[in-house]
Amino acid sequence: MLARSASRGALLGVSDLHVTHPDNRRVVEDLWPHSSADWLLVCGDVSEAVQDVEWALSLLSERFARVVWVPGNHELWTLPDDTIALRGEQRYSYLVEMCRRIGVITPEDSYPVWDGAGGPMTIAPLFLLYDYTFGHNIARTKQESLARAHEAGVVCSDEFVLHPDPYSSREAWCHARVRETELRLEACDADIPTVLVSHFPLIDDVTRALWYPEFAQWCGTERTADWHLRFRAAVVVYGHLHIPRTSWHDGVRFEEVSLGYPRQRRRRQVLRDVPRRILPLENA
Repeated sequence: MLARSASRGALLGVSDLHVTHPDNRRVVEDLWPHSSADWLLVCGDVSEAVQDVEWALSLLSERFARVVWVPGNHELWTLPDDTIALRGEQRYSYLVEMCRRIGVITPEDSYPVWDGAGGPMTIAPLFLLYDYTFGHNIARTKQESLARAHEAGVVCSDEFVLHPDPYSSREAWCHARVRETELRLEACDADIPTVLVSHFPLIDDVTRALWYPEFAQWCGTERTADWHLRFRAAVVVYGHLHIPRTSWHDGVRFEEVSLGYPRQRRRRQVLRDVPRRILPLENA
């Protein structure tokens, strides 16, 4: 059974809350809907610690009519001091069950349909990871890309604390997730547009805005390059880059909704709307 919203409210998005930072925790504590019918898309990187993920999502699910979460890379980290020592797919499954206990929708649940302003839209939360194929303007192979990253001193912590168990590698896990997700998207109602919700960008183009281009290899997979067209996306919502902005690709709106780290917000000097409105469009 598909969940349906009331015919009012707004669809909002935020990502990269990183609530271990006190300034960010305060932002989440002050995050309220404008309407009792508002939905919130949380695009990953809530925290590395499971207890902080549960705190933030529980708080938000009490305030918003519906909360949809996708994991970022940070939720999948297994750190030495974490009370939950699970790795890889077992850690992800634990997070999914935790979300279900508190009423938060995950990529493993039925895709809900937004029937509020701007709808109907199928909300498709995606968990896809990456396979080192982004950023090939930097190098042609994973080995070359990693070598360039090490030379530049830009190496994602995933290399040390995001374990792919039981898969042989993070890219193998990524490819399994892509195959499984494709089947689910192909089964969606072809008459209803989608809102594709992911932590990791679906297209390489958006990573060209990165300050350190070597980081692009940890940002997505070329296997999703046409998904915004193939799966009838009205909007693609993502995070991970910590570069909040709106961009258009092949006529499709892409919204990067990261809060990011406090130091990054101070550098930008302007705090973009948190959360960002996805639907309805301001001028619609």
